[in-house]
Amino acid sequence: MEKATARELRFHRPVEDAVSRIRFSPRSNNSNNLLISSWDSILRLYDVESDVVRMETASDGTALLDCCFGDEFVAFAASSDSNIWRYDLCSGVKYRVGKHNDVVTNVEYSNEFGQLISASLDKKLIFRDLRSSTGYSQMTSSYIDSMSLSGFYLIVAVDSHVKVYDLRNFQGPLQQNEASTNYRIKCVRSFSHQGYFVGYMNGRVALNNFDPSSTNAIGYAFRCHPKEKNGKHYLASINDIASHPCSDIVVTGDSEGYVIIWDIQRRRYLFEFPRYANSIASVSYNHNGNLFAVASSYTYNTEAQVEVSPQIFIHQTNNLKAPPSK
Repeated sequence: MEKATARELRFHRPVEDAVSRIRFSPRSNNSNNLLISSWDSILRLYDVESDVVRMETASDGTALLDCCFGDEFVAFAASSDSNIWRYDLCSGVKYRVGKHNDVVTNVEYSNEFGQLISASLDKKLIFRDLRSSTGYSQMTSSYIDSMSLSGFYLIVAVDSHVKVYDLRNFQGPLQQNEASTNYRIKCVRSFSHQGYFVGYMNGRVALNNFDPSSTNAIGYAFRCHPKEKNGKHYLASINDIASHPCSDIVVTGDSEGYVIIWDIQRRRYLFEFPRYANSIASVSYNHNGNLFAVASSYTYNTEAQVEVSPQIFIHQTNNLKAPPSK
């Protein structure tokens, strides 16, 4: 496998605090637009192809902990002041579209159902239909660590449990899976429309299926490569996972600054990028899969993290192909 080329994004107004999330636009007509939320209260839209910031809007000094696209002109962000903000990506104008009773940690938007979904430290999962201005909430046993949307399935991580909701018929979880480990879940991410990945704080990654009985189901677990410190092996937290939109290649990013590429179909390790200067806060593929973004940033997960200025890198991935099976 050839090494991916990379370049660092440059900002006239540097990112001054931790990056919380990066997401490429899910649409092909603006697939090179990268949405960036951070603790410095600014939501940024970066045109990777033209190498220019298209939008930069602050949020009154409150940290932005997650972001997502609504469509090519609209984005949403989760704020530490308990609000969910809607942004016009052309003008930069923002206004509040929802509120929790505590810090908002996660946000997703379903185009199919016109629903904005948010999670908070108030232990509520709130669904808002932006077309009719109606909504409802679901209480959880603890605060939600992560969530991800895959078509009409919503995947939610609570402690060491994963719950799957069907947005077509919301009457509680469709599935509820308890992990075989006591370690807390760090992230859940969708995998095509077949299932989802679960990343744990002990370096373990699991692939689960929406329909385990399917003949095409792929389900297993693996541990990312152990690191060594003071002669002892340990496993770093899996902070984010991104799957290639056109293949079975998956990328994991951990709290030690390592990004590793895996071939899920063949169950093989493929490639490890040179270590980044800080933790991997977030990773994202663009719609075509020819670009891959990495946010290297402290994440406030551990006291030992060095506060190096956040960096975002773009990799050309045309040469990142799985080797032929032997």
